[in-house]
Amino acid sequence: MTREQREQVRELRRNSPLDLGGDLDVQRPQFEQILSSQPVPTDAIVEKLDLAGVAALSVTINGAPQPVGTALYFHGGAFAMGSANSSLGLVTQIARRSGLRVVTVDYRLAPEHPAPAAATDAATCYEALLDSGIGADELIVIGESAGGAVALRLLTSLVAGNRPVPAGAVLLSPWIDLTLAGDSMTTRASVDVAVNREALARRVLDYAGEGATAAREHSPLFDDLHGLPPTLVQVGTHETLLDDSIRLASRLAAADVSVILDITAGVPHVFQGFAPILDEGALALDRAGQFVRTALKQPARDLPPG
Repeated sequence: MTREQREQVRELRRNSPLDLGGDLDVQRPQFEQILSSQPVPTDAIVEKLDLAGVAALSVTINGAPQPVGTALYFHGGAFAMGSANSSLGLVTQIARRSGLRVVTVDYRLAPEHPAPAAATDAATCYEALLDSGIGADELIVIGESAGGAVALRLLTSLVAGNRPVPAGAVLLSPWIDLTLAGDSMTTRASVDVAVNREALARRVLDYAGEGATAAREHSPLFDDLHGLPPTLVQVGTHETLLDDSIRLASRLAAADVSVILDITAGVPHVFQGFAPILDEGALALDRAGQFVRTALKQPARDLPPG
């Protein structure tokens, strides 16, 4: 873990042309290009899936032991950008380090498909995996950034509908308060070079519509969190969304949910995506891998390097 690595990542973010609040005709291709710039490792097996009408990609690692379970993954992109394909870099890292098959979902994006379209697609995919014969105790739900909100809303809807919940959940830098009320929106603004209140506010309008009531309605931070599975929340201190994770961990604990809040100093939003060049990212993914194997009641295993 070096200061030089963190500065390299910071400069990459600072010099990126991506603007989360910008015109989507410009920013969507930018987002795809930036996140897809690294080639998918040659030992990654990527297969197209149709989950009851929702497109997805299945990722496993060639030569790895038989996967211990399946992760249902929801990408980031402020509800308006990103795709299953653009998530493959991070998803492949998760598959490699966890020993899971990871299914990453092409949920519908706003503003063409505002809330609750993404949450509806998430529930459709989860039920399709159950219908395929996978047990809930063999499933992990993972979400990053806005995908963390999709994942968390899926979990609370499962409990509300008396449906079986997965063995565990992993949320990476989740954006789960669309009211943008966290203190870190202000206190961390000077160190977060990628995510700011103004950009997020524009995407809230796309996804939830106008008004504080709509923003709160689609903020799973305020859902009833009782009955959720063990949850790992990872976040960096250089994030305007830091307080979303801190408040979530507190509310999960108050709801008697087993929770691990894993905060890494000096790193940015979804820092795990920089695992190939950032030691903190690689170590965080190692911890996430151990968490899901524990949730699935699986022993430690030798996993392929990469």
